[in-house]
Amino acid sequence: MSGSTQMFGKVAVLMGGLSAEREVSLKSGAAVLAALQRGGVDAHGVDVGNDILQVLAQGQFDRVFNLLHGRGGEDGVIQGALQLLDLPYTGSGVLCSALSMDKMRCKQLWQALGLPTPAMVELCEEGDLSIAIEQLGLPLVVKPNHEGSSVGMSKVVQAEQLLPAWQLARQYDDCVIAEPWITGGEFTVAVLDGEALPPIKIETPREFYDFEAKYQQNSTRYLCPCGLSDEGVAALQTLALRAFDALNAEGWGRVDLLSDEQGDFWLLEFNGVPGMTDHSLVPMAAKAAGIEFDALVLRILAQTLEVAR
Repeated sequence: MSGSTQMFGKVAVLMGGLSAEREVSLKSGAAVLAALQRGGVDAHGVDVGNDILQVLAQGQFDRVFNLLHGRGGEDGVIQGALQLLDLPYTGSGVLCSALSMDKMRCKQLWQALGLPTPAMVELCEEGDLSIAIEQLGLPLVVKPNHEGSSVGMSKVVQAEQLLPAWQLARQYDDCVIAEPWITGGEFTVAVLDGEALPPIKIETPREFYDFEAKYQQNSTRYLCPCGLSDEGVAALQTLALRAFDALNAEGWGRVDLLSDEQGDFWLLEFNGVPGMTDHSLVPMAAKAAGIEFDALVLRILAQTLEVAR
């Protein structure tokens, strides 16, 4: 271990887990683990199961790089457990993690602060479906409240599509939300050490940026520079930072946004543990800012030396 990385001690890289995003998490974890080891860090991959507290206690780790995506990893559960073990960890704390994984309550917080985010209707039971159309119109997007990576998400253009879309989302979550479909550009802004990195515009020939477009298709385009004017980039970054700060987020993360046909920006969600393969969005934005993947990984881990919870 080199002198500059010796201060990290023994690092557990948490990956896998039990959520619907397990396979993506394994890829993120493997990429980060390799980068840490290349940098001389005493890093060890841990595929997380129900015995994770025992594994971490017995492993005598000094800190944790959390790459668990989805439930159990981004929702405050593992964050609270790590605090009980007095183990410093990457990313945001319990409050931000719980809020940001709950799309509905995250949006309610942003709305209360006057930040632009699409209207929504909670679809608790079949009788709520007609209310969604009445209040939001068509087309709609229907999605599970607590999932990421567009798992269980559908676009609804006709009223008869709403019931199967709701049933699909309910396979992943008892709580389902509907939002108006916004036609325009899709953007993402990574935040690192309190600064917004260059925005990325996402373009896909598919109906929307779904799981296949994110992880299985080669037709998705990622534009960085994103094509906005300097003023547009600044407005997008400012809004992303306001959304980040509103959630009391820490360290790093990614804010996803839409622009409508008038060019106004709308907040979609915050990702507290974004993908971290060498083809993921945060590394892409970091590279545009002159930060290579291995340096990015070490900068994120270094945040565990500073955050006191």
